[in-house]
Amino acid sequence: MQAVTLETPAGDLHVARWRSETPEPAAPPIVLLHDSLGCVGLWRDFPTLLALTTDREVIAYDRRGYGRSAPYPGPQPASFIADEPRDAFARVREHFALERFVALGHSVGGGMAVEVAGQHADGCEALITVAAQAFIEPRTLAGIREAEAAFAEPGALGRLERHHGDKAEWVLRSWVENWHSEAFEGWQLDAALARVSCPALAIHGEHDEYGSLAQPRRIAALTPGPADPVILPCSHVPHRECPERLAAIVAEFLSASR
Repeated sequence: MQAVTLETPAGDLHVARWRSETPEPAAPPIVLLHDSLGCVGLWRDFPTLLALTTDREVIAYDRRGYGRSAPYPGPQPASFIADEPRDAFARVREHFALERFVALGHSVGGGMAVEVAGQHADGCEALITVAAQAFIEPRTLAGIREAEAAFAEPGALGRLERHHGDKAEWVLRSWVENWHSEAFEGWQLDAALARVSCPALAIHGEHDEYGSLAQPRRIAALTPGPADPVILPCSHVPHRECPERLAAIVAEFLSASR
């Protein structure tokens, strides 16, 4: 793994790269977009496994306010999902001169990957969403409230502080408050999904606590690619619960999409 710091007018971005030992010639890299509480470190060993399984370079970065990137200047706007392709992602794409790439996002990062595929249609070879939300449903909001209560237990916030440092409280509050805000009420990805022109694959856990199977079905129905999503026997974090299976599914999909 190689770590890189990108200096931008809005603050530094932390980026990491993993390369396969036998990279597939001319295969575009996979760019990972993390979830609401995530960062590069919380992908754990999955990027290494993904690079080896797909024979592609894998790139992941911490969004502003997360992990080792610079703090976010104030509250995160309700438009943060649609904004990401024009913000940090655009900086990463420019820095690494990514003419072509694959967008893979987990949870809210899956929504961002959808927006990336539409707004960067000139370069997005394929789109993969993992445990993504395409719209808000009661299960989503209830799951967030349950997690908020769990983080209120003594010492629980320390789990976030290990990865986000003194930004941990901002990370938690951004997640909870954005999804429950009046401005976010009725949010959905239909318009963004309609802009996707590359092959797309929706992957979801059968027991996902933040979204029913209606979520990946909506994504699959509104994008090019397989008509049915891939359902895994896990909950919300397939890259921790069944990483080998997830990496194999991604590799198979990318091979078939070329």
